[in-house]
Amino acid sequence: MNKSVVFKIDGVEVTATPGQTIMEAADEAGIYIPRLCDVEGLDPQGSCRLCTVKVNGRSVSSCTQPVVDGSEVENNTLEIQCYRRDLVRMLFHEGNHLCPICEASGNCELQAMGYRLGISKATKFPYLQPVRPVDASHPDILLDTNRCIHCGRCIRASASVDGKHVFGYIGRGIHRRVGVNAENLAKTDALLEDKAIASETCPVGCIIQKRNGFCTPVGKREFDHEPIGSSIENS
Repeated sequence: MNKSVVFKIDGVEVTATPGQTIMEAADEAGIYIPRLCDVEGLDPQGSCRLCTVKVNGRSVSSCTQPVVDGSEVENNTLEIQCYRRDLVRMLFHEGNHLCPICEASGNCELQAMGYRLGISKATKFPYLQPVRPVDASHPDILLDTNRCIHCGRCIRASASVDGKHVFGYIGRGIHRRVGVNAENLAKTDALLEDKAIASETCPVGCIIQKRNGFCTPVGKREFDHEPIGSSIENS
């Protein structure tokens, strides 16, 4: 019989199952750890670094780090929150995130994370204002990688759930972007029913379902009343 793992998050004792990640155990305990690249149903990859916590003083990605018995985890400290604010600010500055005209506004996890972390104005980072091609070739789907935050959720969903590998990274470093495995999206086998295209997969407005934009009125959108993470904290 496996022995439970007991550790602390910000001084709160948490009991976990051996093999669970810190994020999984925190979710079950009603403690929210911010994340953007991680979503239920996909394997974690720890790339956005927003879920970084400190375990016994060492920084780790909580979505990939297994729980350790007796460890002390720092999550909601001033140092870590400042680090997360800078990460989110850089994501806003690296892409073209024009919230008032974006179909995802009100349902966007990046926007909601900015609100949760108290980001309300421009910062010291330069706006890169990328000019990447918008792929509107598909009859039902639009791909605007100018809004992409490189979370990789569409890539993992297409590969591991849909079994299609429609999406993948193109280029390297600051020039890296999401592309498709054909000349354009219309020449792939992507379908509206794919997990990669589902609204909950893309955390921003990069993958848009045509004829479905702005369909939810203000006041009824996902983050209009409760901050991102409240579903975990209130569970």
